[in-house]
Amino acid sequence: MHDLISGPAITEFFRDGFEHTAWRWETRRAYGVAAESEALQAFLRGEEVSDPARPWLTLMRDLTAQRKTVGRVRLVDDPPTDYQRFLLADVLDSVDAGEDIRYLDRRSARRQGLPEYDFWLFDSSTIGIFTFEGDRSLGMALTQDPAEVLKGCQIRDAAQHFAIPARDFAAQVPSSV
Repeated sequence: MHDLISGPAITEFFRDGFEHTAWRWETRRAYGVAAESEALQAFLRGEEVSDPARPWLTLMRDLTAQRKTVGRVRLVDDPPTDYQRFLLADVLDSVDAGEDIRYLDRRSARRQGLPEYDFWLFDSSTIGIFTFEGDRSLGMALTQDPAEVLKGCQIRDAAQHFAIPARDFAAQVPSSV
């Protein structure tokens, strides 16, 4: 049986749900995150969206201070979707807060046989596989099933190998409207 956690419970899981590492495979072209709605609209109007004080960044700084590592690889389209450009517009705030974010072209991921479903991998022992309805996350199902965890570790290793660090990617791809 998988435990499903969603919304704020996912963020809370980061406070004590893992000991060392959390890694995300992020594959969607857009995410329907209510808390981002206003910032996304501002971005599309050409306004500045960087907010170094947002709660996720505070959490990342806290985790870094605890010597925990958080990383992710984001699939990106060519050209990037509006939402992908929105995330790129303030990705360096996340990097500066301690998160290792990398980008991988969707076509390259397909050539490598990497799947297009989202998950978090915690301490290489627990995987949280997301379920979506449209662009809205319904939550992630946590499991320690060895086969699922191994698959997540293999995806992570391949994605990390082929992906480009966010700072380098941001220098190559304009994110403004």
